[in-house]
Amino acid sequence: MPRLDHTIVHSSDRFAGARFIADLLGTPEPRNLGPFAVVRLDNHAALDYAEHLVAGKDWLPTHYAFRVTDEEFDAIFARIQKRNVPYWADPQHSWPQAINHLEGGRGVYVHDPDGHNMEFLTTTYTDDFLTSLTPPAQPS
Repeated sequence: MPRLDHTIVHSSDRFAGARFIADLLGTPEPRNLGPFAVVRLDNHAALDYAEHLVAGKDWLPTHYAFRVTDEEFDAIFARIQKRNVPYWADPQHSWPQAINHLEGGRGVYVHDPDGHNMEFLTTTYTDDFLTSLTPPAQPS
């Protein structure tokens, strides 16, 4: 089965963004690899932070979800609280300073320095759970 090797994370300051997530995750210091500040994850995937690779184009903050163990979640959440990073229990940020307990796990969302929505969760959501969610209203 194919697996994700890497993804590019657009950033106004590649090392600021990469260090933010590496610090929360407890991974080694990001490496400078050409135009990228690279954060390697345990599953061999990498986050390649880049400063506006497409000159003259705007980019939108996006969402990245990290599946972590209960112990890793505890450590990440402690770092979030120690650094006074605002956090939410939901991707819409309607439940501030809370974590969720969906599907019997725990989840929390933070913004990185460029507004990317970083999620840390202990349980992968099942297809049945995701199907039960109400989709956002579509414009008419």
